Amino acid sequence: MNIFLVGPMGSGKSTIGRLLSQELNLAFIDVDRVIEDRAGANIPWIFDVEGESGFRDREENVMDELTQRNNIVLATGGGAVLRASNREFLKKRGAVVYLKTSVDHQLERTAKDKNRPLLQAENPRAVLERLLALREPLYLETCDIIIKTDRRHPKGVVSDIIKQVMLLNQSESSASLLSELPSR
Repeated sequence: MNIFLVGPMGSGKSTIGRLLSQELNLAFIDVDRVIEDRAGANIPWIFDVEGESGFRDREENVMDELTQRNNIVLATGGGAVLRASNREFLKKRGAVVYLKTSVDHQLERTAKDKNRPLLQAENPRAVLERLLALREPLYLETCDIIIKTDRRHPKGVVSDIIKQVMLLNQSESSASLLSELPSR
């Protein structure tokens, strides 16, 4: 079983991913942390030196590798869905959960975080609104499940994810069994 978490920055992918992995006894992997560990530098530095396209190249390579593993909970970066290849890796290799959150909630959660290069702007709200307008259709295209996270305790979100993934697995198992029945 693989569960891949997508959604905007500040939606809780890392926090919820850790809790979810503990609850399901699966390995937890944060794509951004893997990129930083391999680069030996933080994401703002990578953006400064290589630009966003350099960062996205690194992200795509890591996403391809990590989504091929089994029994993981993977927290992706907010922009991971921008590349079609990443969306395909996610859709074909696990259950994709979109952690949906409001811009207000994102602002609260990211206000003091200096490790988010796209938010180092004069008007972070405008940046978040623009990013959401661009990325939300891609989150929706990629996901199997949508879970709202605003003003919710992470454990409640984790419980909802587990229920929805179980339902998804049941329906996929049923569909698989039906496809194996002889046709008349």
